[in-house]
Amino acid sequence: MKPPFLTIFIKEMRETLREKRTVGLLVLVTLMYPLMIGVLMHQLIERSTRSEREGIELAVIGAAKAPTLMSQLKQKNITVLDTAPMDEEAIGALLQKGKVAGVLRLSDKFTDNYTAMRPARIELWYDSAAEKGSQRRDIEEVLDAYGANVASARLLAHGVSPATLAPIEVQRYDTGTTASRSAGLIGSMLSMLFFPAFFCGMSAAVDSTAGERERRSMEVLMAQPARAWEIVAGKWLMAGALAIVGLTLELILAHAVLTWLPLEELGMSWSLTWLDVATICIVALPLALLAAALQIALAMNAKSFKEAQSLLSIALFIPMLPGVVVSMMELKTSVWMYAVPMLSNQTLLREISKGVEVGTLPFLLTFVSAALPALAVVAFAGWRMKSERYVLAV
Repeated sequence: MKPPFLTIFIKEMRETLREKRTVGLLVLVTLMYPLMIGVLMHQLIERSTRSEREGIELAVIGAAKAPTLMSQLKQKNITVLDTAPMDEEAIGALLQKGKVAGVLRLSDKFTDNYTAMRPARIELWYDSAAEKGSQRRDIEEVLDAYGANVASARLLAHGVSPATLAPIEVQRYDTGTTASRSAGLIGSMLSMLFFPAFFCGMSAAVDSTAGERERRSMEVLMAQPARAWEIVAGKWLMAGALAIVGLTLELILAHAVLTWLPLEELGMSWSLTWLDVATICIVALPLALLAAALQIALAMNAKSFKEAQSLLSIALFIPMLPGVVVSMMELKTSVWMYAVPMLSNQTLLREISKGVEVGTLPFLLTFVSAALPALAVVAFAGWRMKSERYVLAV
């Protein structure tokens, strides 16, 4: 004979899966964020590598006045388009078309000033509203290098070493790995992956408590030979199972998407293995059960179905607060962060994605910090369920 709580679990799960809206919401929440991460990262990679794939087109007015500069531009995969003289309005109209990254205009006295070793003016026209910022920076780097080369040549012509202008030589060594660099951007995105624990089971939790009370089916259920804690446990496990499924599928899908993306094009990497993802999913199980327990307990306190929905919608913001506060205060990772539900999962995923050896304690604290409150909330809800007057609002 099945235990009463298991019978209630199966009954609630069947009723929930019959609701197409609940299943649709579960699928939507599970797929939406990983796919959104994939699309955003793909667009970022496309923008970053567009110059290498398509090259840079630069319109130059007076290109014949600086043949050395034109040669250096071509060496950097910049296509020089020799353009006839244009006024300011024509230059603006050309840039608005978006075909060129900028317009380089050499002044009429460029050759005379260059020969006389006076500053020779070069005008760089660009549209800051266009998505060609990286291409413009490449052009500016060539211009800076060209100016530095000319200055060095002039100093040598006067018998002065160019090293005179550089009394200090700074050597930079970056010890950051691609994993640690990518953890900042990707880690902030992946912190949102744990919110399905609070979304996927919410609808079922409200319907199985406040909804059943409005339909008067709660009275029939309480008349059955099942104790109060068994009724609560069955409903809790049902909502928790939906949250676990949604959270696990989302983490797996996000890992698959990030593994497929060519993050090395951005100087980043995704170093997690399937074993790491499986470990994170296991450690996140109590978080899903805690979310389901809180939703069951809060929905039981609501006087109506609509009130329960409103209450839980507001309560969804609570898990966001620790992560937002920590990010705003720019706090370093500490042991106490692993003792705060939700924040512990976010911190653990971020540290593992950096390739840091976190040890056993963070995993244990992350698991226990959500498991113990979940059991406490379920025990409280079971105790309150003993009062028919309280549960049925009579």
